[in-house]
Amino acid sequence: MSDSGAKSALILGASSGFGQAAALEFARAGYDIFGVHLDRRAGLARVEEIRAAIEAEGVQAKFFNINAASPDKRDQVLDEIAAEIAPGSVRVLLHSLAFGTLRPFVAADDAGSMTMEQMDMTLTVMAHSLVYWAQGLVRRSLMEQGGRIYAMTSSGGDRVIPSYGAVSAAKASLESHCRQLALELAPHGITANAIRAGVTDTPALRKIPGAQHMIEEARQQNPYGRLTTTEDVARCMVALAAEGTAWMTGNVIRVDGGEDFVGSMPSTG
Repeated sequence: MSDSGAKSALILGASSGFGQAAALEFARAGYDIFGVHLDRRAGLARVEEIRAAIEAEGVQAKFFNINAASPDKRDQVLDEIAAEIAPGSVRVLLHSLAFGTLRPFVAADDAGSMTMEQMDMTLTVMAHSLVYWAQGLVRRSLMEQGGRIYAMTSSGGDRVIPSYGAVSAAKASLESHCRQLALELAPHGITANAIRAGVTDTPALRKIPGAQHMIEEARQQNPYGRLTTTEDVARCMVALAAEGTAWMTGNVIRVDGGEDFVGSMPSTG
């Protein structure tokens, strides 16, 4: 990726769900793709298929199979990217990391309760890592004027769901981090927004206890009569990356077909 005129998107969590869809959609819009993912050997064939689909759009793709929360691995990836592309070439950073502990804070058995290590890991991966990747990009001048930072949040950030406490805390932190980044990166001409998708049938959602009920309820409640798709969200992110959106920053942007504001039907009894 040595073309000084190219623009790139750095996708954290590029091998599935929102990250995969965004990588493909930004590729269709002419962005080279740097993808960060964490997959075991059995999943690497799938990653290669995604990379090939990206390059079929006429752009370049490079994937890194690492723990995105590791400081050493993060620096290695960013240094490698900096050695390959011109300053300011990374126009988009998407944080779409979904790896955390789903268990109650206080279970009947202490062995089933959330531990300090699990809580810290969940917030580091799903929230705090956004800050560290943004720091690395800006310090290396990889992202400059016109940069766009997105982070995938959810309505679980301000709602209570059994066994979802640590992830809920991570989503709330992620939204706060976006507001702080919006403030601090405004002088650099970089925006930061959290994207709150509607209920979307992804591998991450399927891990949440009660996911099937959430899917059925969202399908009935959504004004469009269907679930949000990862492609719905990816297309919106590409549109928001346009130059005319530079004044839109620090927001939690709902991309859900109106699902979030539609309440349950009142009882007639």
